[in-house]
Amino acid sequence: MEKIEVGEIFTITDENENENEVEVLASMTVEGADYIAVGFVEEIEVESEEDIDIFFLKIEEDGEFSYIENDDEFEKVSGAFESVMDEEE
Repeated sequence: MEKIEVGEIFTITDENENENEVEVLASMTVEGADYIAVGFVEEIEVESEEDIDIFFLKIEEDGEFSYIENDDEFEKVSGAFESVMDEEE
């Protein structure tokens, strides 16, 4: 599997079959599983004081992405992301 790089931009399709460009903001491994934090490119490119929506995708063994549907898993990943962002500031 190719490593996903921070800053990489790709298109994902949501549950309504709408395509959206997202940019990778961070990648991390939590409890042996790989995840990426992404934001919509159109929100990132607009300079604003408002927060952008960030969401997390799990990288499956076959290289495909999946949404996190378990609340406990989401809490672990979002906590790890916050720690990474705090270290960078």
